[in-house]
Amino acid sequence: MAAAHGPRPDEIVLVDDRSDPDPAPDAAAHALTVLGDLRDRTTTVVTGGGRGPAAARNTGLRAVTAPWAVFLDDDVQVGPYWCAQLVRDLEEAPPDTAGVQGVISVPLPGGRRPTDWERGTAGLARARWTTADMAYRTEALEQVGGFDERFPRAFREDADLALRLLDAGWRIRRGRRLTRHPVRPASRWASVRQQRGNADDALMRRLHGPDWWDKAVAPRGRIRRHAVITAAGAAACVLAAAGHRRAATACAAGWAAGTAELARARIVPGPRTRDEVTTVVATSVVIPPAATWYRLAGAWRHRNAPAWREVAR
Repeated sequence: MAAAHGPRPDEIVLVDDRSDPDPAPDAAAHALTVLGDLRDRTTTVVTGGGRGPAAARNTGLRAVTAPWAVFLDDDVQVGPYWCAQLVRDLEEAPPDTAGVQGVISVPLPGGRRPTDWERGTAGLARARWTTADMAYRTEALEQVGGFDERFPRAFREDADLALRLLDAGWRIRRGRRLTRHPVRPASRWASVRQQRGNADDALMRRLHGPDWWDKAVAPRGRIRRHAVITAAGAAACVLAAAGHRRAATACAAGWAAGTAELARARIVPGPRTRDEVTTVVATSVVIPPAATWYRLAGAWRHRNAPAWREVAR
């Protein structure tokens, strides 16, 4: 941002969302150093307490007095003309526009097919309403109560906010400012940890109904297949313990077929290296039960959550 051409922001709010109650100040100090001449503007550092991006954005929003608040994630790189493009995006926004989304690009490696993790990150370039780079009218955010802090991860909190704004009569449009979202390094088991998002899908269903996938223009995912695979594996174990070998074998075959199909669907589009195949096969065994568990846990945790429209009344 400090290197981008165009008018400088009048106000910068940096949210330190580390969970340590007494975190080392190095990261925040480094960020302020990198901001360079932007530090001469109003720069405020606030702590979020490690409660997740939704709560962190609300914390930052409470320190904002401008009519527009522009949210940027810590892992994006704004384009060289981002400041000028942002000003144009906001000037062109009609009065009924609550938000203007930036254009996200995800650079992928050349010379080979992207890995499963890289393809997942590349989906951000097609996602609607991603807050990796999103400008919102503070008036609109205040009207709908800001981000829902029951979403503890960087997942679905942006779609939930957008659906509430659309229900309230606002519009959200795509701007022309450019932002890159590089693929972050990830461990072999990152795809398994991502299954926690199934709990957030359960909350989305409670808030916006069973057709929320269509409203949010979001991929439906494989939760139903994951549940069937998990049920087949669990049944095979129970039947084998009870001495029903033939039925246990049939269920085990179903589990193996479902797991193999999942692994194949993730391997075929990728580079198919030994390391990638090993990672995909290992995680494909764990993903169905993990996804099913988090979905059930989320459904139970949010079983009494009222629908958004009921709250709006």
